[in-house]
Amino acid sequence: MIRNGLFSSESVSEGHPDKLADQISDRILDAFLAEDPTARVACETLLADQRVVVAGEFKTRTKEIFERIREIVPSLVREVIRSVGYRDAQTGIDPEECHVDVWFNWQSSDIGQGVDRGDGILGAGDQGMMFGYASDETPELMPAPILSAHRLVKRLADLRKSGELAWLGPDAKSQITFEYKDSQPIQVRSVVISTQHVESISKGTIEEAVRCLVIQPIIPAELRATDMRILINPTGRFVIGGPKGDTGLTGRKIIVDTYGGAAPHGGGAFSGKDPSKVDRSAAYMARFLARQVVARGWAKRALVQLAYAIGVAEPESFVVETFGTETDLHRPITEILAKEYDLRPAGIIATLDLAHPIYYPTAAYGHFGRTDIDLSWER
Repeated sequence: MIRNGLFSSESVSEGHPDKLADQISDRILDAFLAEDPTARVACETLLADQRVVVAGEFKTRTKEIFERIREIVPSLVREVIRSVGYRDAQTGIDPEECHVDVWFNWQSSDIGQGVDRGDGILGAGDQGMMFGYASDETPELMPAPILSAHRLVKRLADLRKSGELAWLGPDAKSQITFEYKDSQPIQVRSVVISTQHVESISKGTIEEAVRCLVIQPIIPAELRATDMRILINPTGRFVIGGPKGDTGLTGRKIIVDTYGGAAPHGGGAFSGKDPSKVDRSAAYMARFLARQVVARGWAKRALVQLAYAIGVAEPESFVVETFGTETDLHRPITEILAKEYDLRPAGIIATLDLAHPIYYPTAAYGHFGRTDIDLSWER
C-alpha cells in the first residue's frame, strides 16, 4: 500500500504467451472438474514457437475419467489458442498445426494420503502462505493501477475481436502509473501500451487508434495529469508475438493475477490447480475476507494472510492487518472472522462453491475485482 508518490502496475492480454499457458491449464482443469468435482489437478503448460507441452499430476474417481480427459487435451489446447485469436505460425502460433505433447501422471500416493485423509477430513494440498487484499480506493475494492491496466488490454482485445481494429494482434501488455496522495489515487502520470499488429499498419496509425479508442475511453479526463506521458509500442514494431516471439509458462504472471504489486503475493500461482490446492482456494478466501472487512466498514484497507501445512486442515496462521484504517480500535476483526468462517480447505470450498468448472475465465485479466464474470469471492 502506497501513501504518497507514484505507483505502477502492469497487465497482459489473453494472447500473451504466459497468459495463453494459464488459460490452457485452467481449461484442462475445468474439463476434469466437469467430469469429477473431486478431481485433483496440477496442470502446467509450456509454449515455445509451434510446440505446446502440457504436463501434470492428476487423480480422479476412476482411471477411465483420467484417460478420457487426457485423450481430448490436444483438442482443448487448440480450442484455447483459436479462441484467443492466433492463426499464423509466422507471427504467433497456428492452432491447427502446432505440435501438442501431453505428459500426465497419476498423483503421488504420498501426497494423496495427506489431502484425502482416511479420517474424511480434507487436508491442505500443499504448504504455503496466501494473501488477500481490499481497498476502498475503487468501487471494486481493488487498487486502481491494476484495475486500469487490466481494462486497457481488455479494451484492445474487444476492439480486435469486434473487427473495429482488426489489424491488432492477440499479444499485448499495458503499464500504468498513478500518483497517490494520502493513500488515494489522484491522477495518472503515464501509460505504456505495447500491442501486436499486422505488418502493413504504420506506427502513426497504431498510436492514433490506441490513444483515441483505448486510452481515452479507459482513463477518464479528470484522472489524466496535464503532462501525462503516453508510450505506445516504444520499440517501434510488434509484429511477431505469442509463442513465436517469447516462451509462455503457466504461473509466471502472479502479480498480474492479483493486486499489481500493491499487496504481497504468496508463494504459489493459481492456474491449473484444483481447489484442494490452498495456493488457489485460500488466496480466494483471503480476498473474500479482506473484502468483508472493507465492505462492512470496519476499515478502509485490509490485508489478510493465511498459511497452511500440507495434509493439515486447520490453518497454521490467520491474521488481518488494517494499516491503522480501522473504524473501531476495539473490534477484534481476526477473531470475529475466524468464528464466522470455516478456514479449513473443505470449508473454503463449500463457502465459495469452488468444486465446479469456473476457472478458465479467471485465467486472463485478473482473478480479483472482476465485474464481467460472476465470482463467489467477489460477491
